[in-house]
Amino acid sequence: MTHLVLDKVHKRYGEAVAVREVSLQLTDGEFVTLLGPSGCGKTTCLRMVAGFVKPDAGTITIDGVDITNKPPYERDMGMVFQSYALFPHKTVAANVAFGLKIRRVSTAESDQRTKEALNLVQLEHLADRYPSQLSGGQRQRVALARAVVIRPKVLLLDEPLGALDLKLREELQIEIKRVQSTLGITTLFVTHDQGEALGLSDRIAVMRDGNIIQIDTPTKIYERPNSTYAANFVGRTNLAQVMVRKADPQAGYLVEMVDQPGVTFEVAGDQPQQFLVGERCSLAARPEHFDIGSTDGNTVEAVVTDVNYRGSIWNVELLAKGNWPVSAQVRPGGRVPTKSETVSLGWHPSRSFLLKLSDDEKI
Repeated sequence: MTHLVLDKVHKRYGEAVAVREVSLQLTDGEFVTLLGPSGCGKTTCLRMVAGFVKPDAGTITIDGVDITNKPPYERDMGMVFQSYALFPHKTVAANVAFGLKIRRVSTAESDQRTKEALNLVQLEHLADRYPSQLSGGQRQRVALARAVVIRPKVLLLDEPLGALDLKLREELQIEIKRVQSTLGITTLFVTHDQGEALGLSDRIAVMRDGNIIQIDTPTKIYERPNSTYAANFVGRTNLAQVMVRKADPQAGYLVEMVDQPGVTFEVAGDQPQQFLVGERCSLAARPEHFDIGSTDGNTVEAVVTDVNYRGSIWNVELLAKGNWPVSAQVRPGGRVPTKSETVSLGWHPSRSFLLKLSDDEKI
């Protein structure tokens, strides 16, 4: 069932267009992330849904009811900000109960719901403390409890983990997903962090210059991006310009490197886009899809330019034929090459994909 709908929502600030006729539908209980760099329009979209910003055109509906012009307090939404926005002079319990007090919920019911919300975020033992006595992660969990205690129809999360260190961000990701799944609440999440988006979302909407350029499941966004922009923004991607020499949308493609005539690779069929013989496009593959030292499938000779240890993996930087810079990975137990070593770089045709060139790339 469609729950939250943005229909051709548009927002301009003077001559600058922040959001360009964005349309988006969230089903009941779905977790959708708006992902993109600063200035792409994701936070403006969220603030229009919240009612803090009024769109210049388009409509926003919940369960079929138009809320485009309703003030924030009439939208039945809970919001978690990056800056916590807690009252420093109120206890944890009083902060969580604030929205219930505004709604004139009885004291008995407010106490019960506040206790349940604090239990949900595992902070019931800190109910009498003040924000200054909490860690950053604890403050953000209080903010989450305050947002869900009012039992909103939609939960809005505006980069809530941006101010936390890596370990706390990872812990809070698990906490947010657990709470959202437990409550089954429709959630719209804004972030520029690809790891957060991939780990939390049912679907991801990748944004650029006020537009949604791709919306899909995390798996499809990562494995089959629809553009070089999406491929580069969501994870690391190795790209090489190639020319299509043979094309069969079902059986697959044979492509030749533009900068290394005679060097050809096979790419499996069932691509998100179709390509014609003679067409220039990008061959793309993720670092983990390469097998250093392999002679199976596609292979190319490459020189190791750098090796970096990252704990669970080794990152290996290489320069392949045709001056193609490639990033690969070696998992524990695999052979780690040395700098300046010449190796064979192999990958299966199904582990790479083709992408249309943007206008800038065609020049």
